[in-house]
Amino acid sequence: MRSKTVYQLSARQVLFLGIASALVAVGVSALAFNFGSRFLGTGENAVVSFAESAPGGISDPSTVSDEQNNIEVYRTLSPGVAFINTTSYTQNFWGDVEEGRGNGSGSVIDTSGNILTNYHVIEGAQKLTVSFGGEKTYTASVVGGDPDTDLAVIRLDEPPPGLTVIPLGDSDKLVVGQKVLAIGNPFGLDRTLTTGVISGLQRPIRARNGRPIDAAIQTDASINPGNSGGPLLDKLGRMIGINSQILSPAGGSVGVGFAIPVNTARRVVPQLIQFGEVRRPRLGASLPSVAELRQRGYRIPVESGLLVYQTQPGGSAEAAKLRGVGANGAIGDILLSGDGQKLNDLDDLYRLLDKKQIGETVNFEVYRDGRTVTVPVKLLASPPVRRTPNKF
Repeated sequence: MRSKTVYQLSARQVLFLGIASALVAVGVSALAFNFGSRFLGTGENAVVSFAESAPGGISDPSTVSDEQNNIEVYRTLSPGVAFINTTSYTQNFWGDVEEGRGNGSGSVIDTSGNILTNYHVIEGAQKLTVSFGGEKTYTASVVGGDPDTDLAVIRLDEPPPGLTVIPLGDSDKLVVGQKVLAIGNPFGLDRTLTTGVISGLQRPIRARNGRPIDAAIQTDASINPGNSGGPLLDKLGRMIGINSQILSPAGGSVGVGFAIPVNTARRVVPQLIQFGEVRRPRLGASLPSVAELRQRGYRIPVESGLLVYQTQPGGSAEAAKLRGVGANGAIGDILLSGDGQKLNDLDDLYRLLDKKQIGETVNFEVYRDGRTVTVPVKLLASPPVRRTPNKF
């Protein structure tokens, strides 16, 4: 008779596993700041119409000098680049109210006064003002924000007529070496132009909450504090990215900047305008990484994957009957892949779910009771919960 190995966790391991599952967020979030990276200063979508045609006033770049192209792009698009000033109020230990100020950049994306910027520019702001050069300022309100992609939309309370709209390009068609132009407000110097090239594509960066932002654009165009949220443009004046981060030990530009691809904004902005947030499907489970658990000394029967530690009531995982760790220490299901995409860590799962809509089904390859089975999981809409990076 063939013996069967039964993998179980001791009571102590179950306890520590629960703690580790809750604290994984600390390690993930810390990665956002370790390598000198500094921040610069889905259900049914709403019907949002983006300007996409190359703006008038810019000559065919092949018929003019590079200098003339710079001049025309700046002259045509800079009126649509917003200088965003934020104010926040906090109460100190003594009960005194302290005022905090910040600033960043943004791009007008429609004539209704919606402005695309970074989430970290407006995070915690209680008052927003916007200017487009000169002394005239406009009050604005937050429409919605998505900390996972570091994108946000604000809206002018009383948009003036004749707003310059920044058209959106296609970030999936970019090539390394392509010319780019950045317009923003570094160090409060409004509507500053810098130029450069695309230095790299598909760069992985992280939002402040530790979530991965895939396929970031790397550029050597100078980006500094205050440029956050401003447009990265191609030579035809179309926005191809949203300037967001720099890599610099000293906090200043050293020629390594990152922009969020504009195609990410195309997915996110309609939901921000409709819902004020991005409604992503979630599994409703705590899912520590198998690789990390093995490093901690846990006996796990596979080399990689995500262990279902606990499912949440009413969530997708519970509805699909995914099994968590048993009260007797019996090991739970292990997610090996989803729709053919290997799941080595939580970033892999996030990338998978970020491309899915509520109501879709994902076929997970699951290690269960010594064999591999396929479990279809319908992605349900879950009520808002306080999330940490190890909960999906």
